[in-house]
Amino acid sequence: MSTDTAAQILDGQALAARLRGELKAVMTNRLAANLRPPGLAVILVGDDPASEIYVKHKGRDCQEVGFKSETRHLSATTTQTELMDMIDELNADDTIDGVLVQAPLPRHLDARAVTERISPNKDVDGFHPYNVGRLALRDPLLRPATPKGVMQLLELTGSVRGKDALVVGASNHVGRPMSLELLLAGCTVTTAHRFTNDLEDQVRRAEILVSAVGRPRLIPGEWVREGAVVIDIGITREGGRLHGDIEFETASKRASWITPVPGGVGPMTRIGVLQNTLFAAEQLHS
Repeated sequence: MSTDTAAQILDGQALAARLRGELKAVMTNRLAANLRPPGLAVILVGDDPASEIYVKHKGRDCQEVGFKSETRHLSATTTQTELMDMIDELNADDTIDGVLVQAPLPRHLDARAVTERISPNKDVDGFHPYNVGRLALRDPLLRPATPKGVMQLLELTGSVRGKDALVVGASNHVGRPMSLELLLAGCTVTTAHRFTNDLEDQVRRAEILVSAVGRPRLIPGEWVREGAVVIDIGITREGGRLHGDIEFETASKRASWITPVPGGVGPMTRIGVLQNTLFAAEQLHS
């Protein structure tokens, strides 16, 4: 591939719009069969502006496809017990198929305990150890939402089986399950993290490059292998602009496909949550 050739853009906004259309068609059939709409409940603790915007987007997504949507907005001083009690209430609500607690939580709250309190069959973010464990054992149920969305973007690029994939970042919520999804799809997977000695060498060899760190321009575009598929999950606000982990301008001249930031992975994460909610309604709570 010539370095003058621009990569094709993996447009998460466009794919998400198409998939929401498919969900609306499913909802038409559900309502015709007198089945209740799937229900998604989001708990927001505190007043983080970015979280508030994201929760509003989730509510609009539900409204568009015809799901039931509930938002519980709690104060930043909410106690662990109060939050746990609310999760228990939603776990027991037969009209709610998905429960998620918006991150980040105030520091005095135990995020891991919160994740584990959500019923595994309502864990539409896919963060519960049970669901991550199912993925690791090649028998997924509710899949982590961001990696689920990324895999649907990768389907647009053709088969990934047999490709060398690098995931930069090893977080429990994104990096590790992303590696598991790629492994399940038949890739040869390397995970890079803060102890990786030569990140440049790893990046230059990757046919599929996924970065999920949240550090602006962590990866220079010139490192990207020509013809690689580049998925940038990291997103950071700096100087009034949003930046990804990968230096886009140069990378887009070397890659075959690349996600923009914003407009790439973010919309697909929200689609993953909706798809998980429908799956829970149809397969786990019917």
